Amino acid sequence: IQADGTDGNCVTFVLHDEDHTLGNSLRYMVMKNPDVEFCGYCITHPSESKINFRIQTRGALPAVEPFRKGLNDLMGVCQHVLNTFEVRHSWGAQG
Repeated sequence: IQADGTDGNCVTFVLHDEDHTLGNSLRYMVMKNPDVEFCGYCITHPSESKINFRIQTRGALPAVEPFRKGLNDLMGVCQHVLNTFEVRHSWGAQG
């Protein structure tokens, strides 16, 4: 959902079947981008499993770019944690 009067630099993404787990983690990753002016999310209602995730960027940067980068960075962090756990778990089982 693009805000009226913007060129795509202020967008609310609706993420279905998600909650605070993704919302807070993704917000953290997106806010690391210095071109992001605002990033926040809300859960529309406790009985609905979706979040509204809003990003507003500075200048002409489309909001979808830090959204994609945040998702990719978060996947990288999760993969690193998984790999570290698997290495330590398999090492512990051997020794």
